[in-house]
Amino acid sequence: MSRVVEAARGWIGTPYVHQASCKGAGCDCLGLIRGVWRELLGAEPELPPAYTMDWSEPQGAEALWQAAARHLAAKPLQDAAPGDVILFRMREGSVAKHLGVQAAVTELRAASAWAGANAPAGGQAGAARRCRRAKQLCSAPSFIHAYAGHGVVESPLSPPWQRRIVARFHFPGMSRQRS
Repeated sequence: MSRVVEAARGWIGTPYVHQASCKGAGCDCLGLIRGVWRELLGAEPELPPAYTMDWSEPQGAEALWQAAARHLAAKPLQDAAPGDVILFRMREGSVAKHLGVQAAVTELRAASAWAGANAPAGGQAGAARRCRRAKQLCSAPSFIHAYAGHGVVESPLSPPWQRRIVARFHFPGMSRQRS
């Protein structure tokens, strides 16, 4: 398992507390990423300024995106891997201001190949159905995030969430195998 995912899962159940970053006591989405950073890399590279729930919106500044770009390594959106930090724009025309950690990616390709090889009827659609039924053979994408009213949870990275992803990063020094 990815070290980043393992660290982030350790925060599951932490209550949502705006601007906090204390495992078990409270955090927001940025606080979760900050806590994972401290656990894996040590001291934070910078402390965020005080921010409100609607921070950056009046100015239209992409403050969170800019901070992520300063301290994390950007990667192509389509290159999803467990341990990625993903940045979301919650509404069209608004600033991107929600973060999460990719916990799982869809493993449909390998599972579809297995299902297709083991049950010739049904083609690709049949293979996908068999893959969905055989949960141990494929995983659905998921991410870990701090969500107001819910705390830190692991949620399905469903199509509506996927459409909101605007940037993808990985922690510095974390290779794909170790992240």
